[in-house]
Amino acid sequence: MRALLAIAAALLLWEGFVRLTGLPPYLLPSPLAVGRALWVHRAELAPAAMLTAWETLLGLGLGAAFGIVTAAAMATVPRLGRALSPALVVSQAIPVFALAPILTLWLGFGMAPKIAMVVLIVFVPVAQALYDGLMAPPAAQMDVARTMGAGRWAELRHLRFPAALPRLASGLRLGAIYAPVGAVIGEWVGGARGLGALMIQANGRMKTDLMFAALIVVVALSLTIYTTINRALGRMLRKRGF
Repeated sequence: MRALLAIAAALLLWEGFVRLTGLPPYLLPSPLAVGRALWVHRAELAPAAMLTAWETLLGLGLGAAFGIVTAAAMATVPRLGRALSPALVVSQAIPVFALAPILTLWLGFGMAPKIAMVVLIVFVPVAQALYDGLMAPPAAQMDVARTMGAGRWAELRHLRFPAALPRLASGLRLGAIYAPVGAVIGEWVGGARGLGALMIQANGRMKTDLMFAALIVVVALSLTIYTTINRALGRMLRKRGF
């Protein structure tokens, strides 16, 4: 209820600002105009949203899988961990936006560069968060396991990975909220379909209300994916006793 009241207050402020300032619709449309655009252009928005959602989910799944495998390998092979850990930190300094044209050049104008963008955005937080968790297992349990002769894979499976689940959940939540951003950026740079491409096309036609409508759909998509994953992770952690 508090969230709905906050949204309603923001919409009222937005409507009042537009009416008081008299800004033309091509600069800032009113919420009512954006609402009309959502309904009038629903035939364009629905398939665009489905494509962006598909790209996002595929990239999210692949990025999470690559991140988990990489973190497990880094934790199991110390030399690999020492070599890749600085690379993960350095990769955070590379603007993901700058990689979109390169990926489009390499992979073409289909779904592949959009999925690759999502993979890059999701991979780093998942890998870094899980690796940090894997490298900080309960000390007492590790001492007992090593005393009993447990190998690296046994430690990873029975001690390190279960203890790192909260860190992994944090990385997945972060990746889920940013995953649609990667798909939209890829569509901005080299796409003819999807919500990002629709926003660029609307901008070229000065249809600002349609741009805002597409942006609202992107936000709704991000929140839906995040909420679904957050609830699933919450249930998993509660079953594990966290």
